Amino acid sequence: MKLITQKIVELEMNIAQNIENIKSKLAGTSAQLIAVTKTKPLADLQAAYDGNCKVFGENKVQEMVEKWEVLPKDIEWHLIGHLQSNKVKYMASFVAMIHSVDSLKLLQEIDKQALKNNRVIDCLLQIYIAKEETKFGLSEDETREILNSEEFKTMKNIRIVGLMGMATFTDNQEQIRMEFRSLKSFFESLKTEYSVAENLVFREVSMGMSGDFLIAAEEGSTLVRVGSAIFGNR
Repeated sequence: MKLITQKIVELEMNIAQNIENIKSKLAGTSAQLIAVTKTKPLADLQAAYDGNCKVFGENKVQEMVEKWEVLPKDIEWHLIGHLQSNKVKYMASFVAMIHSVDSLKLLQEIDKQALKNNRVIDCLLQIYIAKEETKFGLSEDETREILNSEEFKTMKNIRIVGLMGMATFTDNQEQIRMEFRSLKSFFESLKTEYSVAENLVFREVSMGMSGDFLIAAEEGSTLVRVGSAIFGNR
């Protein structure tokens, strides 16, 4: 029993130390840390919380809901995985930000469910920047099409606050850097083109994960999504 308790304490210390190390590396940049907690047990999330990280990112709605129900209520929950419209209603009462909006239809459903909960939900438009067919996301033209649409202009319960992108899974750091740079450049273009409105204010660029968050931070990321570098690959 003592050995098990000791291992739990060591794990908690490791998670807290990893968070501290990552935050120190991000110091001097604009990037905020989001701990990617998908598939991780509650004990790991509590250790991250105790280690002064209270912004968690989940890929699946059901898993996020189950964790939200039992963990401290001052945790800020971000949905970072691909989202189906029929799942929005389950998290609309509490989700802080949805990173993965990739269609007008999905945005309309978020707006509808946010209204039912008397909320305004912050959203990011997911942009396709990788050289991989398995990644989701909008093209630049599709993004402008949404922002120019009459449907978007009438939405009162969502707020587009920026863009999200996932770089190619590759060891080529220069390719990763160029993909992040292209996303930041597109973000700056949209920020110039579109006036600030109640449902539109460009302030966030969500890019960078465990293997490339430092490159992302150097290229202007404001939200980095880090999982294995905090919790390990278990």
